[in-house]
Amino acid sequence: MQKIIYFLLTVSIFLSACGAGTTPSVVEETETPEAAQGTESAQSEDSTPDPATRLEVDAEALNGLEIQVWTPWYGLEQSLFESFVKEFNESNEWGIKVAAESHINFTNLYEETTASLPTENKPDLVIVLPEHAQEWFREGVTSDLTEYAEDPLYGITADDIPYAFWNQDLAGNARVAIPAQRTARVMLWNQTWAEELNFAAEPESVEEFQEQACRAHGSMKKDDFAENDLMGGWIVDTEPMTVYSWMLAFGGGVLEEGNYRFLAPENINAFKFLRELAEANCSWQSNADPILSFAEREALFITVSLSDLPTVARAFVGENNRDEWSVLPFPNQNGGIIAVYGSSYAILRSTEEEQLAAWLFARWLLENEQDARWVEATHNFPLRDSTVSLLGDYELTHPHWQQAVGLIPRGELQPQLDSWRTVKIMLGDGFEHMYRVNVSSGQVAAILAQMESTAKDLSK
Repeated sequence: MQKIIYFLLTVSIFLSACGAGTTPSVVEETETPEAAQGTESAQSEDSTPDPATRLEVDAEALNGLEIQVWTPWYGLEQSLFESFVKEFNESNEWGIKVAAESHINFTNLYEETTASLPTENKPDLVIVLPEHAQEWFREGVTSDLTEYAEDPLYGITADDIPYAFWNQDLAGNARVAIPAQRTARVMLWNQTWAEELNFAAEPESVEEFQEQACRAHGSMKKDDFAENDLMGGWIVDTEPMTVYSWMLAFGGGVLEEGNYRFLAPENINAFKFLRELAEANCSWQSNADPILSFAEREALFITVSLSDLPTVARAFVGENNRDEWSVLPFPNQNGGIIAVYGSSYAILRSTEEEQLAAWLFARWLLENEQDARWVEATHNFPLRDSTVSLLGDYELTHPHWQQAVGLIPRGELQPQLDSWRTVKIMLGDGFEHMYRVNVSSGQVAAILAQMESTAKDLSK
């Protein structure tokens, strides 16, 4: 997606069986009313009837029905998804047939789906970013999935889907989608190096983070190599979700009462802290791969997504670096935070039969077995807490992923607005611009004011 150029120009920036009644141990040949009632209760214990659907769709109408699913993936993810399609087509009890089509990435998928909406060739199920689903729901082209999710027969048990995963796809009381994948930006910390710098524990506040980053920078000036004198602390990361995470860590964010607000004291404190970190050379920008710099002990902290964790582990092996490193949340006084993001399953409006078929396929994809295989392929979060029981071997070989999973209770939502599609890009661009033109810590309020103005323009 293209940069928000005009922004830069303006700144010069989600029955039990009736307690069975007690059944009498002996039933007389001539039953009294009480005895007959006891017999009924015993029968209900043996065969509780299946719940009835509230959806007005005859299950037989699903037999042989074909639905179209459009995806944003290629390569490994698309290959795995196509294997899921094959398994579902061969095993589902309704005789539903799914056909999957790759659209390479989220941008192409969004644009091509939007173009297809007035036509008969639109898909039934789309794997999209939550903000895309929000836009299409606002325009009336996707279905409210609440009645599907809560249906007694075809619904989904969401008790073990974390809040930040399940609630991202709400628009008021409507459910515009359900989670397909979830990840986050996380902080990586070189524990071995920190211990050598006399830090016994991970930073649990921004002050401790600053102290460790600055001491790491100071240590780089004590060797004979002048070229590393500006290194050592946190490598600046301008990814939008990293910026958003820092804002949340300071108690800020981008919304107030449903409207965009950037110029808030908490956000000023966050941006001022980050710029002061740079002014003291305790954070620095790098043209090199941050993961390689982390493995080469050029940075005590870096920020990455979950899918990067195996790459980090391989980089340490490649550098013959045996340092211990850990996955942390963005630090604050309340135990830290992570901002969760990822894709979702949205169902476009069509016939009741096609919508139910699409729902049943999406619901099947959220079952533990499929969820576990997604984790093993993508290294993202499991969507269900119960899925972890199937990932014992994976946890043993991916201990840092296990650490990241432990951070899920600290997860926060993204804005549940369709305009977040463009506002988040502006956020990253503005933050990067602030470093590129070397805005001083005392001038960050002006940057945030311009961000707020631009966000409001983008949301009109």
